[in-house]
Amino acid sequence: MYSASLPPPPPRRDFISVTLSPGGGGLQAAAGGGGGYNNSKAWRRRSCLRKWKQLSRLQRNVILFIFAFLVVCGVITYANMAEPWKSLTSSSPGEQKMDLEIPGLNPANQAVLPIPKQADPDLRDYPDISLQKPPKEPPVRRRAPNPQLRPPPRNTKVKLQGSVTKAGEEPHQAVQEHKTEKSVISWRGVVIEPDQITESPSNKIKELDKPLPGESEDQKEPVPLNERQMAVIEAFHHAWKGYKEFAWGHDELKPISKLFSEWFGLGLTLIDALDTMWILGLKEEFAEARKWVATELNFDKNVDVNLFESAIRILGGLLSTYHLSGDTLFLEKAKDIGSRLMPAFNTPSKIPFSDVNIGRGTAHPPRWTSDSTVAEVTSIQLEFRELSRLTGEEKFQSAVDGVMQHIHTLPGKNDGLVPMFINTNSGQFTHLGVYTLGARADSYYEYLLKQWIQGGKKENELLEDYVKGIEGVKMHLLRKSQPKRLTFVGELAHGRFSAKMDHLVCFLPGALALGAHNGLPTDHLDLAIELAETCHQMYAQVETGLSPEIVHFNMHAQKDRKDVEIKAADRHNLLRPEAVESFFYLYRFTGDKKYQDWGWEILQSFNKYTRVSTGGYASINNVQNPSNPEPRDKMESFFLGETLKYLFLLFSDDVDLINLDKYVFNTEAHPLPIWHQHK
Repeated sequence: MYSASLPPPPPRRDFISVTLSPGGGGLQAAAGGGGGYNNSKAWRRRSCLRKWKQLSRLQRNVILFIFAFLVVCGVITYANMAEPWKSLTSSSPGEQKMDLEIPGLNPANQAVLPIPKQADPDLRDYPDISLQKPPKEPPVRRRAPNPQLRPPPRNTKVKLQGSVTKAGEEPHQAVQEHKTEKSVISWRGVVIEPDQITESPSNKIKELDKPLPGESEDQKEPVPLNERQMAVIEAFHHAWKGYKEFAWGHDELKPISKLFSEWFGLGLTLIDALDTMWILGLKEEFAEARKWVATELNFDKNVDVNLFESAIRILGGLLSTYHLSGDTLFLEKAKDIGSRLMPAFNTPSKIPFSDVNIGRGTAHPPRWTSDSTVAEVTSIQLEFRELSRLTGEEKFQSAVDGVMQHIHTLPGKNDGLVPMFINTNSGQFTHLGVYTLGARADSYYEYLLKQWIQGGKKENELLEDYVKGIEGVKMHLLRKSQPKRLTFVGELAHGRFSAKMDHLVCFLPGALALGAHNGLPTDHLDLAIELAETCHQMYAQVETGLSPEIVHFNMHAQKDRKDVEIKAADRHNLLRPEAVESFFYLYRFTGDKKYQDWGWEILQSFNKYTRVSTGGYASINNVQNPSNPEPRDKMESFFLGETLKYLFLLFSDDVDLINLDKYVFNTEAHPLPIWHQHK
């Protein structure tokens, strides 16, 4: 019962009232006087949260899994579609076709860069790197008929992006000369005097156009190619057939599916093979490739390229082909790509980024790190230095020389051995304590020696670092296997030795032999011979006669076990050149024909297990299974650019066919001239 003083409650109203605000600000409702509806974000969040909590744990887990799965699929789809979409949407301006007139494609003319005659730097008082007399060349002197070489034309106008350099004109100097030439204090305080007969790129470009002494002496009568060289030419023709039919103008051939793959979209295989075709004397194939370079090769593309790979394959290939053919088209293209790669050096430390967009002129490190690999930033010097020498533009050499000077003084080395990574911001080594001569560090040591040779044996900081590095290898990385006691180069990780050796390390015997030929201690040649035997066994002890990518060596004698062990993840073969490269150097410097025989065995194994009937050669997944080597659908560009080139030169008994006193090979087997001074 209610009190008399209180009014009775109003009766319940069974209706809904709706209020529309005049300004369209919203809608309000009330039902039976019980609460209200609010369409605010906060109310919706509370409502969704209540519904989410009402779900069982299983239902919520299923929903979360589906959401995560869709996110992963989206990321993968974007990564796969982004670059192809960029390629489809980017357009490159076509170039006008030009007459297929190839200057210098005349087999009667040969390269005539004179061999330095005077003594090397005086190192007689230096016990560890006293220069030795080079060993005698192999006795046979025969020339091949087609692969004749000639220097660049002497009275040619070279147009490079609007500037014309005429013969006899005074061009800009490539690099500023020092006012006074000082003695260099080398390792352990020994004074090394600069070699007075050689010159740096500071010499004027017109030196290239001077008459070369002894030119008539090099005009030798051609002789027939031998059977093994003809087999290399046949292998090249077969590989080129597949590339031309299924991948023309693209980066790489996929010989199984008869398609192509793109890495940079710049015709890598074609450019890598240009100087190989010239050396092999393949005039028709060279002419077709030259026409493609003239009319189709365009670097004004919105594409990211790797600085190292572009420098050694594209820049190196174009410079080499220019020197062999004398065709200024290749020099013009070389300057174009070289200029487009320069943004990589715009870093706080001047250690270059790994990737460059050659269309936008921007550069960046890999997506996952701010580090670059030591091998990559120190294996572009031969190419950029030569570009400076030819164009007279100092910037190319200054950039790469700065990298070497920085690393020369950098802490973190272990008796001359360097870590694998360097930070582009701080300029310091990273991942300290890991030392290898395999991937990510290998060509650092190779280019120390080759830059010293290229520059006329003047830059003795390079020699010092190379000799220190080899001493570090001897101290920390050399071991003997069982049962054959093969000498091999392992790896060191935080004081622990690993008996792992990459096939890439097989470059080292060739580098050691080249150093000994240029006056370094004879024990370098002895070590080269031992390591070459090891590289041969990496092929000979395998069922297909082909080396895997990585081997592990047995260091303890065990019954029925070979020296070489292969893990399942390492048993692929990519048609790599390093072993035959070293066999080539050792045959040139020793004349021992076993190196030719070893190379011949490798070529036969390539033909038996990697040759694709419709054209091309394929990498294989399993070198231990002769019945099914599991071919991969890829032919690397370096098979034509390096492997077949080194095999052809190995089988030649003509030491003047790319004379190693006149040329130095870059790490992609593109020969560049050794700087010299004309008298």
